[in-house]
Amino acid sequence: MATREHPLPPPPAVDDAEQAIELARIWAVDGSQHVTINVHLWKDPAAWGMMLVDFARHVADAYSESGMTEEEALSRIKAGLDAEWTHRT
Repeated sequence: MATREHPLPPPPAVDDAEQAIELARIWAVDGSQHVTINVHLWKDPAAWGMMLVDFARHVADAYSESGMTEEEALSRIKAGLDAEWTHRT
């Protein structure tokens, strides 16, 4: 059996929220992604695009805490998105 990292905890705001819904779980398994998505959350798929941009900004903010600027991180994230969009791996 493979070893697993412990699951990430929910954000602190979840504890005091009146409503909190998990959007997705993303795992790296033996070099590939495995995803579970709550696709029934929004009727319009455009909402997922908005969520992905918000998520990218959260990732860039996290990278900015380790020396890279948020703008540099966002630029690298967009470069990765563009590369994957053009040539799916």
